[in-house]
This record gives sequence, structure tokens and C-alpha cells, in this order.
Amino acid sequence: MRWNRDLAGDLGLIIEQPSGRLPDMSWREHERFELRQAGSLEFHVGNGNLQSFVAGSLQARGGYVLKSPSGDIDLTDFRIRTRDSDPLVLDLVGADGQAWFYVDRLMYEIVEDNRILAVREMDLRISQALATRIGHPEVANWAIADMQMTTQVLHQGSGAAPNGGGVYDWHGTPAPNGGTYQADLFMQVFTPQYSRCTGCTGVSPTSQVVFTPSSTLRNNVNNGSIAATIPGDPMGTSTALWTADIPWYQKFSGTFAPYGNDQHPYLIWNMYRVNADGSIDQIGRSGVKHAFLTTNQGCASGHGGNSHVLGLQCSDTYGTGNNDSNSDLGPRSEIIPATNQWGRCGSIYDTNCDGGSNSSGNGNYSQRLIVAESQIAPGLNAGASYLFESWYLAREDINIYNSMATKSVTPSWGGSVWNTGTGTNYRLGSGFDRWYELATPASSKLEMEIVSGEGHTKVGVKVFDLGGGSWRYDYVVMNYDFARPFTEGSEPNLRVVHNFGFDQFSLPVSAGITVSSFSFSDGDMDPGNDWTVSNAGGTLRWSAPLNPNPPANTPAVLNPLNWGTMYRFSFVADSPSGPGGVNLHVAESGVPQTFAADVLVPANDTIFVHGFE
Repeated sequence: MRWNRDLAGDLGLIIEQPSGRLPDMSWREHERFELRQAGSLEFHVGNGNLQSFVAGSLQARGGYVLKSPSGDIDLTDFRIRTRDSDPLVLDLVGADGQAWFYVDRLMYEIVEDNRILAVREMDLRISQALATRIGHPEVANWAIADMQMTTQVLHQGSGAAPNGGGVYDWHGTPAPNGGTYQADLFMQVFTPQYSRCTGCTGVSPTSQVVFTPSSTLRNNVNNGSIAATIPGDPMGTSTALWTADIPWYQKFSGTFAPYGNDQHPYLIWNMYRVNADGSIDQIGRSGVKHAFLTTNQGCASGHGGNSHVLGLQCSDTYGTGNNDSNSDLGPRSEIIPATNQWGRCGSIYDTNCDGGSNSSGNGNYSQRLIVAESQIAPGLNAGASYLFESWYLAREDINIYNSMATKSVTPSWGGSVWNTGTGTNYRLGSGFDRWYELATPASSKLEMEIVSGEGHTKVGVKVFDLGGGSWRYDYVVMNYDFARPFTEGSEPNLRVVHNFGFDQFSLPVSAGITVSSFSFSDGDMDPGNDWTVSNAGGTLRWSAPLNPNPPANTPAVLNPLNWGTMYRFSFVADSPSGPGGVNLHVAESGVPQTFAADVLVPANDTIFVHGFE
């Protein structure tokens, strides 16, 4: 078990030192206990995957005592038992026979010729009974720990062996109709949750609040004919007629087809604030979660028999506790996003580039999505609304936009914890798209997507008529997966020296137009790394700050606009808008050095001044 002791403390729970704990920790920092031999769980397996728990229970040797103002909860020799109402949930029962917690989101493998059930991860969640007892009914169903379990399979019935073999339809494999199999993952559903906070009061600008999602993906369902993978969503149907299998190998587990490495997907998540004036800020962004296996739920017949290959129609969930693990999170700077390659060599997991894994050095606030309390406090952000966004990234995915989704969330302070709720208005696509679609009092707006072999970027502008001959221009640049990296070596020993994106944003300002009230937002509340603005020679330009001592082979800039990141550039002009281009300058040298987007800019032509557009 690995408790979120920060969250427990916020809820008034003190987890005493465990009794009966084994002396060593798991490599993922779990406290370990033996399971008693007197007990068993019966479960059904189909196509090599656990389908349901049927009956039984297992009991630990040792456990915990949880102290709270409402009384102690004795989890000594706790039991895990099946739940009749849900075949994929197990209740965790204390010494008093009460189910104070339950586990779900199981990440499992049946290994060693079906002799071992290895549950690599499962979320431990607060029951309604416990939430009520501790005086926090709002935290029912929150994840407060994650667990692992490894146990022998004592008896096998029929149908336990995986179907199929080692032949997979990787991206680019010829398909029956003369086409090819293509990778196209979908974000099926996600739920954000509060994880921890440093010294929260409800309004502090220095307190750091961590939010973490549970995220479920689904592989494309098409197998020669088109059908919806996410029914009812405008982006829920893939253009790929034949669904490719997706490699899902744990980092450092070896070299495997089709890329000769330990290829696996990655997860990231972001948070946005849409302000009362119609502008948007990206106020939080996570590091990268390294996926390590897939449970292949709901697969098409004959597919999904390998827990390290996502098959046709298969779903997989990475739970809240799983996504909050120090042993699986890394910085975005190690990833080439357009190709989804990881620079393992020199990463935080392989600092000396010897191919062996070392401790990441992560703490409980490393690589997390962090927002300042003052960015979400209702009393300080009147009229604001919030979006949470979760992504999966898979190599050679033909549509990055259906691999991400957004929800509306409403942060609220409960006196000791923050709560976002489960979210509403779920949609595939990004926070940028939701902002652009909003019905705001903008007098005009326009967006453009920039696509190249180096990645995808969107530029959008909304123009607000302030009255009195003034207009506010909000330019929003969302760098989805653009980077021009400098690398050394090749897979599996690839080193990403840097993966910078853009370092300048500019637009023309014609003679006679006055611009003022400049604003830049990167969402991090650190004015020391803000881009600076200049207005000279008919060009309004924001530039990233210079780095006086850059590492070797790295551009001499700080805080560039990198992948998965949104920046906003705003100003007021005494002219309405007309067609015009803006430019994004790439931090790393190369061709092209600048990308252009045709949107709207201040225009001083009288045909626009008089409204004849």
C-alpha cells in the first residue's frame, strides 16, 4: 500500500506506523505485507484478461490503525473481499467488519504461464461510510492510496490461456483492402481529483494545490468498416478504417517490436481558467506519466490478449493513485512530442545513460499539475470558469485531438481540501477549442492551425470592442506537440538535449495605430520569466527572456512556448481588426525559422474603421 498521507492529513486522518510490514519497499514505494494462505479470490478470465471477481477474500498479515477525531479505524489484518454489486470492485474491510475503503481501477497481468495474478496498481478509495464518519461527505469515492497485489493462482479452469500469439497489426502494417492499419487512440472518460496542498487557506497566492485525474482511453473500434468509438461526440469516430495495435511496454523492460525499444504511451493533463472578460489562462500543467501496461477491457473478440499491447476496441484506465506515482512521472522536456519518443539516456530515470533505471528523485510535488490557490479562489476570480484537460499520447497516432478531452470543473474550498467535482460537459478536444467556441461578447474572432512534420499549433484571436474607439486583442497560442529538438544518439539510447518550441510571437502594427495595455500570460505567476514586449518598426513583438548561461547545444532562452502549453498575448488598440498574419519564431535554428498564421490584426484602413467588412 502507498498512502497519500498528505490528503489523509488534510482530512484529519493520522496513519500510524504499520504493524507486520515487510522490511523492504516495492520499487514503486509501496509498503509491503504478506497475504495469509487461508483465503482465496475466485475470478473469471477471458482472452487472457481478468473479466470479473466472483467470490472470496484475502487477508493481510499486519496493517494500520487510522486515528481521527471521530475515533480509531483498525485496519490490522485487513481483508480484501469481493462485492456482489460490482464484479470489478473489491472492498477493504477493517477489524470491525466494516468496509471503510474499496479498490478499483485495477492494472493487472496474469503472468508466468497463468500461475501468478499480478495487480500492478489499483486505487484505494474512501467509502461513503468513512466520508460521513470523518465529516467530509464530499470526499466519498476519492482515491487516498494505491495498492499492488501479487498472489499465486491455485486453480485454473478452462479458457484461462491467452488467445492469439505474438503477431500484431502495428501502425503501417498492410490491411486486407490494400490500405494500412493506423494508430488512433481516444480519450474515453476522465475524472480530476484533489491530491494535496501546501499550507492551503483558500486564498493564498503561495500555496500549491495538486490535482490528478483518473483517465480512461479506448482504442479505435474500426475493423474494415467505420463506427463510432466515442458515440455522440463530434470527434468520436476515427477516419482509420483498420485499427492498429499499440505497444505498451514498461520503461526499462527490454527492446520490443515495432520500434526496437520499450515504447509506451504517455499521459499529461492541464487546467485552464476562462476569465470573466473572455480571456483564458493555462494555470496548471503536469509532467509526463509513463504508461506501463494495459488491462485491455472490452476488446473485440480475439484481441487484447497481451497486457503490453493495446488491441482493437480495448479500453484501459490509469487511476488517480497511479497517475500520482513518483516512480512513473517525468518532465515534458524528455519527450519529442510529435514522434512520441522518450530520451531515456540522461533522463531522470537514467541519469548516467547506462540503460539501467535509477530513482527519479521525485517528491510529492514534482511533475504534478500545480495551481496557486489564488488562481482558483472564487472570491478572487469573480465570474471565472474552469476547464480540466487530459491527454494520451501514442506514437504515430493519426489524430492527436481525439486523444485529449476537456471537462468544466468548479473548484471550491471546503476548509481543508479543494474539490473540483467530477466535472461536466465532457468533450473530446482541447481547452483551446472550448475557449474559442464560447459565446463571448467578442466583436470578431479567427483561428488557424499550423501543421508541419514537427507538430501542431493553433493560434486564435478574439477582439473585444471596449467602446470609445478602443478594442482589446487576445491572442492565444496553443502548442500541442511542436518541438524542434536537439538530440544525440538513437533509440533505445536516445538523449533529448532540449525540445524547445517557440521563443517569439509578433504581429504587424500599421503606422497611425496606437497600442497599449500589454499583457502576457503563461499561467505560472512568476514575473521573472515573463516574455517582454517591444513595439518598433511596425512590429509588436513578445520575446522569451534570454538565458545568459545556456547548456551546450541549447538555445539561449528561458521559458519558451513548449509542447502541451498555452500562452496568451493581449493589448488594447485604437483600431478595429482586419485580416493579417502573426508569426511564431522557433527557438532552435532550422527551416523554416518562422511559422505564420493568418488571423486578425489591428487595421487602420478606413473601410474597416467604418465597418464595411
